Amino acid sequence: MKKILAELLTIGDEILYGQIVDTNSQWMSVELDKMGIKVIRKTTVGDVESEIMTAFAEAEQRADVILITGGLGPTSDDLTKPVLANYFNCELKINEEALAEVTEFFKSRGRELTELNRQQAALPTACIKITNPVGTAPGMWFDKGDKIFMSMPGVPHEMKMMMTEHVLPRIRKKYQLPVIHHKLIRTIGIGESFLAEKIAEWEKALPSHIKLAYLPSLGEVKLRLTGFGTSLPELERDTNEQIESLKPLINPFIYGYGEDPIEVVIGKTLREKKLTLSIAESCTGGYLSHLITSVPGSSEYFLGTMIPYAYEIKMRQLGVKPETLEKYGAVSEPTIIEMANIVRAKFSTDIGVATSGIAGPGGATPDKPVGTVWIAYSDKHHTVTRKLQLSKDRMINIRLASVAVLNLIRQSLPEVK
Repeated sequence: MKKILAELLTIGDEILYGQIVDTNSQWMSVELDKMGIKVIRKTTVGDVESEIMTAFAEAEQRADVILITGGLGPTSDDLTKPVLANYFNCELKINEEALAEVTEFFKSRGRELTELNRQQAALPTACIKITNPVGTAPGMWFDKGDKIFMSMPGVPHEMKMMMTEHVLPRIRKKYQLPVIHHKLIRTIGIGESFLAEKIAEWEKALPSHIKLAYLPSLGEVKLRLTGFGTSLPELERDTNEQIESLKPLINPFIYGYGEDPIEVVIGKTLREKKLTLSIAESCTGGYLSHLITSVPGSSEYFLGTMIPYAYEIKMRQLGVKPETLEKYGAVSEPTIIEMANIVRAKFSTDIGVATSGIAGPGGATPDKPVGTVWIAYSDKHHTVTRKLQLSKDRMINIRLASVAVLNLIRQSLPEVK
C-alpha cells in the first residue's frame, strides 16, 4: 500500500518573527498520524508572494497532501488566496454560498458587513469552498490529480473545527490509508548512546515494517516503535513481540510504556502499595515536589516537603547534626543520609528522600565541582544513596537530580513491605 505523505505550510511574518507560536502544525500532525498519513515536512513562509509560490511548488513535489494555514484575512498583507489563484491559474471571484455565510455571520452578531469583510467570500474559482462554521474565512480545497491542497484559517479553533468536520473526512474518502501503530518504551538511568549500544543487534533484526526512533530528554530516553501495515491487531501483535525480545536486554532501565512520565508511574506504584512519601530537598529547591504534586491524586501518598536550603536551616529546622555538617559539609553522603532519615521520621512516612548538591554556577570547591549532587532514599529497611556528577547548567542539574530521585524510588520500592 502506498504511503500518503503530507506537508504542512504555515504562512505569516508574525510566526517567523516569533510573535506567534505555531501550535497548528503540532495538532495537525497528531491527527494525520492517527489516520496513517506521514508528515514529512513543516514549513513556515513569510508574506512574500514569490516565496509562497515556491513553497507550494516544492511541497507539491514532495507530498500528496499539502495543508496550508494562515494568510486568509481581509487585509492587504493576507496573500494566500491571491497566490493560490495564481498557482492554480484561475481568478478570484465572489462565491455566493460563502457570501451568504459571511453575511449571516455578521448579521447574527449585530455587525455591519463592510466591503472589506465582503471580500472574505472572494475565492479562487478552481477551489471547492469549505465552510468555516466559527469564522469568516472559508477554507479552500484544490484537487490536483492525486494530490490535494487545502487552505485554512490560522486561528487555531477555526482550523481545528474545519479539519475535524470537513477536511479529515474528505481525505479519508480520497485515499486508501495505511495503518500506523506507535508504541513507546520509556527508559531511565541510561544515556542514549549506551542504550543504542545495548540494543544494536536487536535493532538490526527488526522487521522491515517496524521502525525504531530514539527520543531523548533530560534524564530519560524514550524508544518509539512505529509499525506500518493494513491491520492494527497485527501491528500490535508484532510490536509487542519485539518488545518482549527487547526486555531481557534493558529491563532494569524500563519504567513504563505509553504516555505516563516517571512521576505518574511512581505515583501509581505508591498508591497501589499504600505507601507514603516525604521529601527534604536542598539543591532542587522544590522542583522534585513540584513533579510529584503535578500528578492528580498525589495527596494520597505525598505528605509534604521541607526545603532546608540554608546551612543553618538544615541544622535548626530539619535536624541534621552540626558535627555532620562541620565534618563532611552539606553536599556529602553522611548529610544526605541524615536528611532522608530525619524527614521520614518528622512526617511519619514510609519513605523519605533527599537532595543536596551544587547546582551552580557558583559554590564549587576543588573536590566538589558544579554538578556534584547527593541523593538518598530511606525506608524502614534501608537507606540508599547515589552520588551524581551532572552538568554546569543550573536548571539542567535541578531537573536531572529530581528525575534521578524518582528513579531511585523506583529502584528501591520493592524493598518496602
